[in-house]
Amino acid sequence: MILVTGASGHFGSTAIHTLLENGIPASQIKALVRTPAAAEPWHPLGIEVALGDYDDYASLIKAFTGVSKVLFVSSSDLGHRLSQHRNVVLAAKEVGVAHLIYTSFQRTTESSASPLWGVAESHLQTERWIEDSGIPYTFLRNNLYLDFLPAFIGAEVLQTGVIFVPAGTGRISAVLRSEMAEAAAKIVLTPGHEGKVYSFSHTESVSYETIAQHLAALSGKSVVYVSPEVDVYAKTLAEFGVPAESIGIFSSFALAQASGELDAPSTDLATILGRPLTPILEYITNIYFPTQA
Repeated sequence: MILVTGASGHFGSTAIHTLLENGIPASQIKALVRTPAAAEPWHPLGIEVALGDYDDYASLIKAFTGVSKVLFVSSSDLGHRLSQHRNVVLAAKEVGVAHLIYTSFQRTTESSASPLWGVAESHLQTERWIEDSGIPYTFLRNNLYLDFLPAFIGAEVLQTGVIFVPAGTGRISAVLRSEMAEAAAKIVLTPGHEGKVYSFSHTESVSYETIAQHLAALSGKSVVYVSPEVDVYAKTLAEFGVPAESIGIFSSFALAQASGELDAPSTDLATILGRPLTPILEYITNIYFPTQA
């Protein structure tokens, strides 16, 4: 039996559909969701649903019972992620899960001085807990979702003519979330991944300067990239009503890109998928010029 956590989210649901498309019977898949409403899409497919929460240890024990493989999609709750992940690892160990596949975070440094330490620390600790548990594991170190890049570029970039992000000349190896989730499911499907650590980064990297030039060429308009000081960036976002927590996350990722932490191209993901990844600039074209896609 295969259990996928976070089954109501984009990553988890894509992974489950990939399992089904690759011939895994619905009877061999269990979906972990937090609410009965989130369970509804899975019932018509014949997939067993477990109601559980990372904060509720007993619910995890119940959900993991009888399961051999767990695709452990990391929590998005930064404030409680450590305690939640501790519960998942302990529950998996207690019931005897045979293989834990964990969606971790791509990093080029494990220094607390990193702009992304607030994000990376919990992933690093979770990896250590899993290693210490003795459970056979696979770590999927995800780069930034390419799907999130338009949030940095701006929905109105073709009107404003400016990409305003304090990332300097830094580049990023972002990947579509759906491609990461598909690859995660393929790891669940095939043997030989125990003890492996995969970098789920793109085979290429781009800068915001390159993206600005690409948008300008396609639109025939002036699009420039401006890299402000981070305090100016934070103040500008605040003036547009962006919540403080989101400002902190945007700033951290931008500074990490500026320092080269997200420039980590890898062939791991493309190799697992068995095909080239969606090119970064092709995705940008699809978002801003859908009629040209």
